[in-house]
Amino acid sequence: MKCLIVSVGKEKTGDVDDAILMFSNRILRYAPLEWYYIPSLATKEKEGEKILGILKKEDYVILLDERGSELTSESVAELIENRMVDGAKRVVFIIGGAYGVSKDIHTRANYTWKLSSLVFPHALVRLILAEQIYRAFTIIKGEPYHHA
Repeated sequence: MKCLIVSVGKEKTGDVDDAILMFSNRILRYAPLEWYYIPSLATKEKEGEKILGILKKEDYVILLDERGSELTSESVAELIENRMVDGAKRVVFIIGGAYGVSKDIHTRANYTWKLSSLVFPHALVRLILAEQIYRAFTIIKGEPYHHA
């Protein structure tokens, strides 16, 4: 199963880029990972069109959105593991733009995940997401990274 992270905004974000790269490289031990960046556009509808153009019909889409459900790290692992068991070829995580995502993206999402009730800058969301995907794989494999 491949993981694709689609993120609206600038590719380079500054101080957290090294940490994002570190967790991305760790994820590669378990699954192929690709990042796809979409520049911020005039409207979330235009960004949504770009995102929809990347998605395949069979993709399992997880949208990161403040209106989603909060998950524990164990629940994230279960969500990913269930997609592996289901034979999903690709799980796509979407980080929308500053004003969220279009209704079409909400409709297309198979699951909507709320990272926190707090608001984070995009760079930090990317880092948290990468770390949580890595943590999920270590939970699935029973490795000692996760000490809950």
